[in-house]
Amino acid sequence: MNGLIFDSHAHYDDKAFDRDRGELLAALPQNGVGGVVNCGASLESSRTAVALAEAYPYVYAAVGVHPEEVKGVPEDYLEQLERLAAKPKVVAIGEIGLDYYWEENASPDVQKRFFEDQLLLAKRLCLPVIIHDREAHGDTMELLQKHKPKGVLHCFSGSVETARQAVKLGLYLGFGGSVTFKNARHPVEAAGAVPLDRLLLETDAPYMAPVPCRGKRNDSSLIRYVAEKIAEIRGISAEQVLNASFENARALFSI
Repeated sequence: MNGLIFDSHAHYDDKAFDRDRGELLAALPQNGVGGVVNCGASLESSRTAVALAEAYPYVYAAVGVHPEEVKGVPEDYLEQLERLAAKPKVVAIGEIGLDYYWEENASPDVQKRFFEDQLLLAKRLCLPVIIHDREAHGDTMELLQKHKPKGVLHCFSGSVETARQAVKLGLYLGFGGSVTFKNARHPVEAAGAVPLDRLLLETDAPYMAPVPCRGKRNDSSLIRYVAEKIAEIRGISAEQVLNASFENARALFSI
């Protein structure tokens, strides 16, 4: 398969990569990967994301506090994120958003406050956002309509109608392993409906490995299976999907 992979969402700071992180990241170019955005989920992982971006020319960083990580965050977390965001290879604020599946970590009101604060930070810094939305489509879209950020809805799982609303706001949609899963419906429908110039490919590595690797550790080289599935859905070549995603990522993240 021709076409370079751009993984718009990975977590190579995760402990799943502790054994062979350096070896795996060093080998990405020879496995067809031309770019990766490594996303922070907490202040600590955001710092690690910056360090990884500084170590590899094809890795970029996003910094942010995920809704599952808002409990116990220091009062000056926005100032800390802003200092990290000033680093040359930071291209986005993320992973931020809402997760009502894990509501016991923080109430919806608390999550919305953190999400909105980080949306405002991104807007002030002229950076796009990488958005996590799990079982919170209504509140997520309400805040996105209010602030109209540049960005991507990561691991998109909403309806075609929600996808169209997001595209109308100028957002990109990120698709990963879930489009290959046997009982997937919404991701498959949305991957067929989203304009090609608004589509991004991602892994969420080490999670969400695509079929035929489901249940194993995910990494950026496996995006080829996602591209093949989306190509099948859309009736185009996998190379077209990869090339569009690569150019879309460069446009969104100003790379």
